[in-house]
Amino acid sequence: MFARICCTLALAALPLWPALAHDVSGKNATVTLVAEHELPQVPGKSLKAVLVEYGPGGFSVAHIHPDSAFIYATVLEGAVRSKVNDGPEKVYRAGESFVEMPGDHHGVSANASDTEPSRLLAVSVVDTEETELVRPDQE
Repeated sequence: MFARICCTLALAALPLWPALAHDVSGKNATVTLVAEHELPQVPGKSLKAVLVEYGPGGFSVAHIHPDSAFIYATVLEGAVRSKVNDGPEKVYRAGESFVEMPGDHHGVSANASDTEPSRLLAVSVVDTEETELVRPDQE
């Protein structure tokens, strides 16, 4: 229920938030901050939501998230390939979701299709002062 409420609120806020695209250093991918709000019952923590849009064949480079970030992601459209830490690579379809724990390594984040777009909403609970929600792997 909490996840549905977060997704609904973030989607409803889409037209209200400025498009803040982040460099995901991938291909055919856009990340837009769609919500940011301090949690009144948890001092020092905020909810931050991003809309990740992959065009056909799009992907993000391997990356980690901050040690303070707990992430709940749900696929809104299409299908997304994901691999976290040493786990198996999985395909999540529209309506399916997954979580990432603080400090997890996201080795694969990509559109599962070369012909159709995909979108996912990633909602993070993270330290309020954190400004980088994605840190690309060092080459």
